[in-house]
Amino acid sequence: MVRHSTLQKQVLSLYRQFLRAGRDKPGFLPRIREEFRSNAAIKKTDVMYIEYVYRRAQRQLEQLKDVNTKQLGFFCKPKEDR
Repeated sequence: MVRHSTLQKQVLSLYRQFLRAGRDKPGFLPRIREEFRSNAAIKKTDVMYIEYVYRRAQRQLEQLKDVNTKQLGFFCKPKEDR
């Protein structure tokens, strides 16, 4: 069995929360999956950046839970902009 760090558990929990929140909004689930897959390439040793992206994603999750939300932005800047 694979053991996950606390941060990994938090990210997995956040992913599940996003999937639940996006379930009722058409077109959001593929975007959420794509975003998490692209961020999976972040090195596990880059903890500060992971925490930054995690906090930013938490704020976006709150926006997604709002009934008036119709669009979802990026969790982090595209690689060419970093």
